[in-house]
Amino acid sequence: MYLSAERSFSKHSVEAYLRDIGGLASFMEKQFPNLTPQKTELKHLQEYIKQINEFGLSASTQARILSGIRAFYKFLLMEKETDNDPTTLLDWPRMARKLPDVLNEKEIEDMLNAIDRSTDDGERNRAILETLYGCGLRVSELVNLKISEIHKEDEYLIITGKGNKQRLVPINGMALKHIDIYLKNIRTHIAIKKDKEDFLFINRRGSPLSRVMIFYIIKDLAEKAGIKKTISPHTFRHSFATHLLENGADLRAVQDMLGHESITTTEIYTHISRGMLKDVIEKHHPRNKKN
Repeated sequence: MYLSAERSFSKHSVEAYLRDIGGLASFMEKQFPNLTPQKTELKHLQEYIKQINEFGLSASTQARILSGIRAFYKFLLMEKETDNDPTTLLDWPRMARKLPDVLNEKEIEDMLNAIDRSTDDGERNRAILETLYGCGLRVSELVNLKISEIHKEDEYLIITGKGNKQRLVPINGMALKHIDIYLKNIRTHIAIKKDKEDFLFINRRGSPLSRVMIFYIIKDLAEKAGIKKTISPHTFRHSFATHLLENGADLRAVQDMLGHESITTTEIYTHISRGMLKDVIEKHHPRNKKN
């Protein structure tokens, strides 16, 4: 209840946190049978971290487990169930910052051109790709996007992101154009299921599209376009951010549009286009200018 109501975590995140705490509890019951959460010390948690490290779990998985344990002790402190937090001195695994794959502008055009717009699904899928690339949405934000959240006149969307936090995201004319075509020519002929009438992207049975379906659509179009990169709906979000920064957008503005809590998350996109940065230096640095 604390995670869902007070921390606004999604059902998936709550399940992951509870599963991680369950793993900690099982370990403690076997290794330290008489230990309670209140009596747990840093050395006990370090033994658990040592074990999960020996399992070969990735640094990101270990970090998520530690985050769950830390949230658990924050809850115990808040409820005055303990006055001791042994997680404060826990060492976190070193996280390698992996640069995400991005599509260049030609590859995006190739995927758009691979869509068969003579079919109902094709018109819908064109609107989906235009929205993903034009707004930089997460796939969960896309499938949950409501018609009532589209403000066509002012050209922006109201997006509910992680932690149920809302943000305003501009939407370009091309995306609005294809959404409008889809709404007027395709969606209006589908029998929408009760209570699902406000969802924008619908399948043939009148239900909102699933995250998995979006993955299938993207994978299929990538194959048709002859793109060999391993891509997903999130690749369009990466491409959105990268292309904005390459064309001179302000980093803070991109952060706001992506809904990143920390600007350091957005900064990863400044490292992607090394070729562009090299060109900037060659053109503008005094030592590179020809005499």
